[in-house]
Amino acid sequence: MASKATYRTGQLLIRRSRPSCQCLNSPLILTSSRQISTSSPRSVPEYETEKKERPRWSYTPEGMKAPYPVKIKDPAQAWECNSDPIKLDQFYIRFLGPGGDKVLTDETKWLAITHKSFDQGRRGFNDRLAFLGRRIITLQTTLALLNSSVATKTQTISSIEDGRVPIEHPALQGLNNLTSAPIDEVLTKYRLGGLATQAGMRDIMRWKPRLTQNLERSGIDVALTTSLYAVIGAIDLERGMDVANQVTREKILKPLGIS
Repeated sequence: MASKATYRTGQLLIRRSRPSCQCLNSPLILTSSRQISTSSPRSVPEYETEKKERPRWSYTPEGMKAPYPVKIKDPAQAWECNSDPIKLDQFYIRFLGPGGDKVLTDETKWLAITHKSFDQGRRGFNDRLAFLGRRIITLQTTLALLNSSVATKTQTISSIEDGRVPIEHPALQGLNNLTSAPIDEVLTKYRLGGLATQAGMRDIMRWKPRLTQNLERSGIDVALTTSLYAVIGAIDLERGMDVANQVTREKILKPLGIS
């Protein structure tokens, strides 16, 4: 019993001898902690949402710009491209007819006439649209040559000396048109480039010529042909195959004398 009483007395003395921390019970700390926990967070301005959104075709993405120019710009090789949407709409109206500016969306209208040489391709370019459009124009040209009555009347069947009689059928009468007038000779870059120039595409096409003083040597006919293909490809994507075929026959093949 004496040992237990001695143990309890020792424990009581040890507890009393320990220093007590009064800082945790300080009213100043409690008040400040309440203010920290109950204070409302400061409003941070949303810079991204406050910035006015610009269309994709009108600027180069910031992440694709170098901190400094890699090449020294030559003032003699400076080249300005069209950036006026009204001028672009006038081209589509002239090429497609009334309401032509409403056929495609704004972003697609710019993409269709943007060559890969413009802004080093950082704003998108029309190669994929041109790939689709070229297939459509080639198909419609082939069908037009097969069904061409003028070319069929001028054909002569070569004589066969061994007495065999060649098969004649209305569906086969236009096959010789494809050999006498190959597609590559009908749809040349000069003919399509000239057609695009007549429609006013040269003034609104976005590209960067290698030689600003000599556009022909810089390949302007190739760039115009690519953009013309791309317009048909864009119409096929957004309006469908029937509309693209109709535009090809009326706006490209008919002016070239293919019908």
